[in-house]
Amino acid sequence: MMRIKQLLFILLALCVASTAMAQRRSEDRQPSDSVLLQMTERRANRGLVDIKNVFVPKGQWIFGGTASYSQHLNETYKLLIIDGINSEGYTFKLSPLLAYAITDNMAVGARINYGRTFMRIDDANLSIGEGDTGTNISMDYYYALKHSYSVGGVWRQYIPLGRNKRFAIFNEVQLSMGGSQSKVATDEPIRGTYSSSFDAGLSVSPGIIAFVSNVMAVEVNVGVAGVQFSRTKQIHNQVATGKTSASYMNFSVNLLSVGLGISFYL
Repeated sequence: MMRIKQLLFILLALCVASTAMAQRRSEDRQPSDSVLLQMTERRANRGLVDIKNVFVPKGQWIFGGTASYSQHLNETYKLLIIDGINSEGYTFKLSPLLAYAITDNMAVGARINYGRTFMRIDDANLSIGEGDTGTNISMDYYYALKHSYSVGGVWRQYIPLGRNKRFAIFNEVQLSMGGSQSKVATDEPIRGTYSSSFDAGLSVSPGIIAFVSNVMAVEVNVGVAGVQFSRTKQIHNQVATGKTSASYMNFSVNLLSVGLGISFYL
């Protein structure tokens, strides 16, 4: 009887010991709170601040900008139902940039925007229908000239494509303020309108950049989002005056804001 009790006591002790060892192994396998936090941080890390992946190092100066120019000249040109078009015009845009990398892959700076648009129409005829029932509208003179300017603060974030130091994508956020002046003259005798405006806006323009040498890069960006506000004053024939204001939000790709530029990283 004594041997049976001793045997049962030994079996019970072995069961308790094996249960304690299994629980200890389970606790060892489960990660601690700090390990779980590190795993969560790794999942949320998009590589935007990876110090091992440097595309634009801290302390680098960035000089560059974008420019565009277009011109047209029409002589007795026909467009759909408009014929006899005699016109000329041009559009010029310039946007220099100066920035400084305050940390790796991040830069702040300033951008200046200037644009000038001119159009003059000497003749144009609009014909709808034929004979006595047709409608003919003609324009003998139209003149329009506008130039705009703005200055803005710029923040840029570069995201290298893998470990590559030649290609990267970037996002540029710009907060700008400026204005514009324009004048329009039409008809005979000539009637004219002069306008001046104040403009402010916040825009987001992602793009891609490629280095063609150690210091020179080519970049392309396009506006995808923005908030704009404008207030305009008009004077018609130096007599009548008017005012208007407008604001809008844009969250779509604006193909008219595509910019191609060259920048230097020194």
